[in-house]
Amino acid sequence: MKVKTILVSQPAPKTETSPYFDLSDKQKVKIDFRSFIHVEGIPIKEVRNQKVDFKNFTAIILTSRNAVDYFFKIAEEMRFKVPDDMKYFCQSEAVAYYLQKYVVYRKRKIYVGNRTFPELTKLIKKHKTEKFLLPSSDKLKPLIPEELDKLGVKWTRLDLYRTVISDLSDLENVFYDILVFFSPSGIESLFHNFPEFKQNNTRIAAFGNSTVQAVTDAGLKCDIQAPSPETPSMTMALDKYIKSVNKK
Repeated sequence: MKVKTILVSQPAPKTETSPYFDLSDKQKVKIDFRSFIHVEGIPIKEVRNQKVDFKNFTAIILTSRNAVDYFFKIAEEMRFKVPDDMKYFCQSEAVAYYLQKYVVYRKRKIYVGNRTFPELTKLIKKHKTEKFLLPSSDKLKPLIPEELDKLGVKWTRLDLYRTVISDLSDLENVFYDILVFFSPSGIESLFHNFPEFKQNNTRIAAFGNSTVQAVTDAGLKCDIQAPSPETPSMTMALDKYIKSVNKK
């Protein structure tokens, strides 16, 4: 069956140069965006109950922009002035760049990884004597604590925000040819909102092994997978699939 409509389970891109817009123009398909999950801050009382003293740390590990926002938000609420000599270990350039929202970049010790957490651990390894704080969500990838424990560094996790299922009730009678997912939480949200969901002719696209597994575990068929050597991005995987089915 040909593809005419796609729903991406993420917020709409903030830039007009998004590859999704290029894909829409190129393949003449309608692409909508909708967050199936969203992030909420954990109340300060619950944060305090974790009994983590910010003064005990010399370095912060930041894996996402959410981690940046919620760390500085809770630090302000706790009236903790982040020391100028605090070291920041950012998983990607995007996270490091976002840090400028809160600190004077050129005056801080900032170390930037190459997108993946194992890449960041190479930098952390060079600073093993630091005491690391990891601002986290309630759903932390198991890989992260595994890698840190493997290094043998002193680190502490602090949950500051949680992933929450979004209300999608307005989509009940709306159907798309392809649904695109980026995390197991997206699949969880789908069935939370629509317990009787049947795949029928809907194609499922999944990014990452854990998401593909969640699709399969839910009894659904995963028609499009990314990343792969041939299609490292979701838009490339979608482009390849649409080309193959729409030319028939």
